Amino acid sequence: MTRSDPSPAPAVGAQPEEADRLRELLRDRAYQKALVFSALIGVPVSLAAFWFLAGLHELEHLLWAELPARLGGGVPPWWWPLPLLALAGLAVGLVVRQLPGAGGHVPASGLHAAGMAPNALPGVILAAAASLPLGATLGPEAPLIALGGGLALFFSNLARAPATPQGKELLGAAGAAAALSAIFGNPLVGAVILIEVAGVGAPQLFATMIPALLSSGIGSLVFTGFGRWTGLSPGSLSLKVGVPFPRLDAGDVLWSVPMAVAVAAAVHVLLSVGRRSAVFVSASPVLRTVLCAVAAGACASVYALTVDRSPADVASSGQGVLARLAADPHAWSVGALVAVLLCKAVAYALCLGSLRGGPVFPSLFLGAAVGVLLAPLPGLGVVPGMAAGMAAATAGLLRLPVSSVLLVVLVLGSTAMMPVVILAAVIAFVTAELLPPGRAVPPMGKPADPPAARPATTEDDSPEPRRSSR
Repeated sequence: MTRSDPSPAPAVGAQPEEADRLRELLRDRAYQKALVFSALIGVPVSLAAFWFLAGLHELEHLLWAELPARLGGGVPPWWWPLPLLALAGLAVGLVVRQLPGAGGHVPASGLHAAGMAPNALPGVILAAAASLPLGATLGPEAPLIALGGGLALFFSNLARAPATPQGKELLGAAGAAAALSAIFGNPLVGAVILIEVAGVGAPQLFATMIPALLSSGIGSLVFTGFGRWTGLSPGSLSLKVGVPFPRLDAGDVLWSVPMAVAVAAAVHVLLSVGRRSAVFVSASPVLRTVLCAVAAGACASVYALTVDRSPADVASSGQGVLARLAADPHAWSVGALVAVLLCKAVAYALCLGSLRGGPVFPSLFLGAAVGVLLAPLPGLGVVPGMAAGMAAATAGLLRLPVSSVLLVVLVLGSTAMMPVVILAAVIAFVTAELLPPGRAVPPMGKPADPPAARPATTEDDSPEPRRSSR
């Protein structure tokens, strides 16, 4: 008997088509020029991001530490967030209504790949400066992506570089990665986040990754050197855990599974409320943004009155309070943890749909607080609980599992918790993907469609923008 071979054997030395395309791309002069330009723009973009973050940090310190101290108090009084967030809502509402770009992407729609037009940057900067130092429960990462990508395109226009869609995508990703390089404490995180947010694949994946990594590394050097020279600190998301890292056991791994499911479901609810807030605000940007911002400030005031702690625990990105929680988790009573979780979650959902900023920092704090609260469960440790909670919250919120794992590991400064971090991130990602999508966020600066103009579908059947994961 003879065996038929319907397909000829591949020639010796033949390369896959994708590898050939990647090799051709790396040899292309235009792409090589893009690499050089990515390295060059990493310096001015990183300097702009440094001063932007340093300015936000100094303004926040002035409003939440120096001014209350001058008034004779060690911490801000309970009513302090109300006027600050009312002012933030008014400023953001005016930016959304009057300036190009509506102050940037609505945080409830997730992280977006760099694509902000240069003429929208003033609105992005003003909206972030009005939101973050004044008490918005949001982080700076989304404005940084917009700032870095927009500046990269601006410098590209100044240099009269050829304007092609692929070139704009590469330069925008490189600029955004340079801006993100220091805020997460490691240049690799910014590049990986941009890769997953862009959602490109095959040779495009590497074509985007190489400039992003190059510019991100240069940005990290600029941040480090310039910070030492000026003595200023823009702040970075890194923790010093005040309890020893334990050896993982079966209890830590088993508890991370239901914790990840529960955290992902809770984050899904917060996102749904945030999208509803965005729809509510879109009908009247100024007035309703003020209402949502004041309601978020009321959450911080209720927290301060309930547990006699600083309202800044709620009215902030969560970066500073997360560091304090990690350094001394046993200093938080059960009542304080429950109060900060409830109040910060509601404020977070309101800010997601009304003010401007990023969704990552508060989600990390909420996940860590859940882990500390559940740590007394039999077999679950404080550090594994924090690690699983942070991984589940970020993966469930952003739908970026690889970025979430890398971010949590680098924030903790150790790979000891890697198994529970990966397990929690994957389970939370799958849980979030299986949950029904929520209401779509209206386009920036545009009101939601009236009910009669919407398709005849249920509220949860409307398509959900997936900018953060695709």
